[in-house]
Amino acid sequence: MRPSRFALLAGAIGAPAAAGTVTVTIPKLDVAEYHRPYVAIWLEPAGGGTARTLGVWYDVKKRGNEPGTKWLADLRAWWRKGGRSMAMPADGVSGATRAPGQYSIPLPADLKPGQYILNVEAARETGGRELVSVPLSIPKPTARAAGKAELGAIAVSPR
Repeated sequence: MRPSRFALLAGAIGAPAAAGTVTVTIPKLDVAEYHRPYVAIWLEPAGGGTARTLGVWYDVKKRGNEPGTKWLADLRAWWRKGGRSMAMPADGVSGATRAPGQYSIPLPADLKPGQYILNVEAARETGGRELVSVPLSIPKPTARAAGKAELGAIAVSPR
């Protein structure tokens, strides 16, 4: 059954526009034992304040004595900024780990104009940890940075 034109238009009008897009690259590493990294992506007001988690990628299907959430504390900076108080899974925020590649997530449409710090943190079993922080300005977010090992290019572009 095809949706009506009205339904498609109503969906387009009702969906809030994103303030921009964050693109995160997970590099392909040439290592003997590769595990997909846990990744946390969050925003903080530049002058300090409450952190807002945009994405957490972890082993959502791991069960048993050591569920995937046990290792979220390895994302140390995010964990201290508010990750420890989040209930997982979190709708629209949490998801499975990602293979090497480039991934995009929207910035929230309800961000107030101002200066922010975008943080992307990765931790990998039998691997390393890395935190990349990028200053950005809303309403016209544009920023670029790159990790050195666990993370590749990080880019923020306006909508």
